[in-house]
Amino acid sequence: MTAVEAPPSAPEVLARCRELVRPALRDAVGRLHPWVAEMAGYSFGWCEVGGAPVAAPGGKGVRQALAVLGAEAAGADGRAGIPAAVAVELVHAFSLLHDDIMDGDPTRRRRPTVWKAYGTGPAVLAGDALFALAVETLATGPQGAGAVRLLSAALADLVRGQADDLVFATRPCTGPQRVTPEEYRAMAEGKTGALLGCAAALGAVLGGADETTAGTLDRAGRHLGVAFQLVDDVLGLWGDPAVTGKPVGGDLRERKKTYPVLAALASPAAHGLPELLDAPGRAEEAAALIEAAGGRTAALAEARAHTAAARTLLARAPLAAGAAGDLFRLLDHLVDRRL
Repeated sequence: MTAVEAPPSAPEVLARCRELVRPALRDAVGRLHPWVAEMAGYSFGWCEVGGAPVAAPGGKGVRQALAVLGAEAAGADGRAGIPAAVAVELVHAFSLLHDDIMDGDPTRRRRPTVWKAYGTGPAVLAGDALFALAVETLATGPQGAGAVRLLSAALADLVRGQADDLVFATRPCTGPQRVTPEEYRAMAEGKTGALLGCAAALGAVLGGADETTAGTLDRAGRHLGVAFQLVDDVLGLWGDPAVTGKPVGGDLRERKKTYPVLAALASPAAHGLPELLDAPGRAEEAAALIEAAGGRTAALAEARAHTAAARTLLARAPLAAGAAGDLFRLLDHLVDRRL
């Protein structure tokens, strides 16, 4: 009797998709000005400052995987989704370069951020170049005009979500002007979910999917994005910096209204939390009170609710079985990351 081969794990799916996309991504970055290409390579973990090759840990390649799996879900070869994968990965890298500047984050993935390594102006320039390259990648590929429209709409939502995230930090913790959970969900869908949904939808479109299937993948990706952001919020407060690559408590020091904070503030057990949040040197105490008030539990429950919504959407769509299975495993893996 022939043994039944086990389906690939989520890390194996991510690795397969990264390997498929990497040559095209490197070729695209190689078309940039050499100095800008070096900064981009540094941001991807390909080189050190100065250009010396290095095997630094890069990102997980979630958006790349969603684009490849979107094409496969439409019944095409995963290579059909490569232009979408390259474009969304370039936009993601652009957004991270600018996000690190706006947040003042000195490290990412256990290395100095691009603005710390090269300077603020060069980092802004590198981000702009990556965005322009993403548009060029889609515009010169199959279904160029429609693909660029999808990416542009996602980028508009991303900017809106990022703007909300920054504005939320200036709003009070209590009272009528406080940030609500509904506002948080809209922010997270824009900041994180828009590009995840776009990746899956773009891959599907390039793979020949109809508008309805692409739209379903987009909505599922947006739910995944909210769940992903919620887990990031939890990791930012209680994760291991050796695993996350970012310092614990950074969101609290930046006065970000993350979901654990919002959930805790709504609890009677959070007495004194607003005062702690206004004291940057007391982030550790604030994190402990947020957890005691149920903020961590509430955030993880909300993340799993959005994952369930994404699974329901995918289950109803006419997707190729193998790719659908990979998408389901990827959903669970991203929400159950080590905390």
